[in-house]
Amino acid sequence: NGFPLAVMDSAAITILRTAAATGLAAKALARADARIVTICGCGAQSKAQLRALALTRPLEKVFAYDLDSGRAAAFAGEMTRALAVPVAVAGDLRTATRQSDMIVTCTPSRRFFLEQDMVPPGAFVAAIGADSGDKQEISPALMGSAKVVADIRAQCAAIGDLRHAIAAGTMQEEDVHAEIADVLAGRRPGRDNESEITIFDSTGTALEDGAAAVAVHERAL
Repeated sequence: NGFPLAVMDSAAITILRTAAATGLAAKALARADARIVTICGCGAQSKAQLRALALTRPLEKVFAYDLDSGRAAAFAGEMTRALAVPVAVAGDLRTATRQSDMIVTCTPSRRFFLEQDMVPPGAFVAAIGADSGDKQEISPALMGSAKVVADIRAQCAAIGDLRHAIAAGTMQEEDVHAEIADVLAGRRPGRDNESEITIFDSTGTALEDGAAAVAVHERAL
């Protein structure tokens, strides 16, 4: 009848939903033996991202990178204690990513910083930060060379890292392998081999926020 059931902090719900989507994408698109992850950006979202990955992959080592080294150090200490997994501050991003099976970018960057030669064969990349047209984290060359899975294809073409790859001419919207829902539902395959690079272009969708809010409300009751 339209009567409100609950009032919730949308930011808190969105942080958890965004991280949960990454965890599911990693389960579907990362190698089965993926154990080492680099987190780019050490804000509130990054903590949720790492917790979600730990639920779907048995992590052995984590590299934390942030332009603010103090923030990276605080993140490393807190998450080492929380997950009982060694989290080290990455002094050099390229060195960290080249050693990683999974890379998560969750920054407000306006210019790409993850380049093609920084990502080893077989890696999984979750591109989280580009949720508006002026944000970018992944180089168009890397996007064009990888298997790209979108959360919402049309939305990624409008505001995600896919948008910049299309503008640079390295991809077209139809080059996207699948939407993540198609992979999770078995309508499209995920990873085909151990050497391909997979990228999850995550721009966020309100439908998932609604579903997460329902779960929170049901648990509260």
